[in-house]
Amino acid sequence: MDYDVIVIGGGPSGLMSCIAAATHGARVLLVDKGNKLGRKLGISGGGRCNVTNAKPLDEIISNIPGNGKFLYSAFAEFSPKDIIEFFEGLGIRLKEEDRGRMFPVSDRAQTVVDVLIRKVRELGVEIIVNSPVKQVVYDQGKAAGIHLKTGQTISSCSVIIATGGKSVPHTGSTGDGYPWAEEAGHTITDLYPTEVPVTSGESFIQSKELQGLSLRNIAMSVWNSKGKKIIEHEGDMIFTHFGLSGPAILRCSQFVVKELKRSGKTTVKLTLDLFPDKPFGLLLDELWNLARKEPKKAVKNVLKIALPDKMIPLVLKKAGIQEDVTYDNIPKQPWEELAKTIKAFPIEANGTLSIKEAFVTGGGVHLKEIDPRTMQSKIMPGLFFCGEVLDIHGYTGGYNITAAFATGYTAGKNAAQVRC
Repeated sequence: MDYDVIVIGGGPSGLMSCIAAATHGARVLLVDKGNKLGRKLGISGGGRCNVTNAKPLDEIISNIPGNGKFLYSAFAEFSPKDIIEFFEGLGIRLKEEDRGRMFPVSDRAQTVVDVLIRKVRELGVEIIVNSPVKQVVYDQGKAAGIHLKTGQTISSCSVIIATGGKSVPHTGSTGDGYPWAEEAGHTITDLYPTEVPVTSGESFIQSKELQGLSLRNIAMSVWNSKGKKIIEHEGDMIFTHFGLSGPAILRCSQFVVKELKRSGKTTVKLTLDLFPDKPFGLLLDELWNLARKEPKKAVKNVLKIALPDKMIPLVLKKAGIQEDVTYDNIPKQPWEELAKTIKAFPIEANGTLSIKEAFVTGGGVHLKEIDPRTMQSKIMPGLFFCGEVLDIHGYTGGYNITAAFATGYTAGKNAAQVRC
């Protein structure tokens, strides 16, 4: 037998599974098709690498809307707190930023990549790069090694598939692991983009009149075809030449994808609340008082105190108010419409950018076929999965990397215990 454990994929889950397997006494081989390990990790968190999140465990689970509850067992094995202690034990000082996000004090993702690779090497893991895997070897009903595209076969007691999803493909995430999972008898749930910009055919998007407009501390809601709110997320956003982007939009995107599929319709209604912290009545009073102070001034100019210039014509049009009308000439009903529009500016979304342009892949290896305590296949003994190849996805903010590290550690530890 050449190795105890073969790990395919040198991303966060693959590197962590190597460390866990080697720490537990296994002879480990790490195989990657690229020329560089940790490429996606190196660009994560805007190049700063959001290694985990410091929120309580239940909050972390709630921020992994794609099957987060599956991770309870993995977090019992290797929790976010353990991740923090792991990196600090390797000499990487971390700092907590808004929403519990944990970054290296260096603000450099490469710091994290380098220390992981160094630890892998220190533990004696053999690494081969530029070595695409052709297929995983299944022999006598269990995983038994890999065939490389060079023609070489390498045997092992267990195999860990840590190949990622299909998002950000230039880093090597091109969905290689799905066919190997299917060959073992696994189901791959529908793949779709998550944490991805949203597209819209609205005239004000197509005309690019709002392009580049950034809005801070807004709330974006997604509605189903029956008029029920599916989700609401607060944060920042930006209008683009094709639609909407920014943190609040990325968090809403998977719900746009799912509702389009569920409803069979061509668009999904979104509403933008420009002042989520202000109740409707308070906003109405503030707008009324602003205009009353300058009753001879055109309402479009009065609103410049409260709204971004680019949005004023659109908001007034939606509310049915002419731009040049003054306070003296507006009945109370249009003011109520104006406040309603500012609290729920409607935008029809018609989709998202592609899975290749998404930060995270939705869907993957069906979790009913995976033991959550070990990450081992329930179908093929000796075969393990970790990271984004699984049907697990979270919001941006350190949640996906946390899931990758936890599942990677769990897979590595348990793969090391498999005997041939």
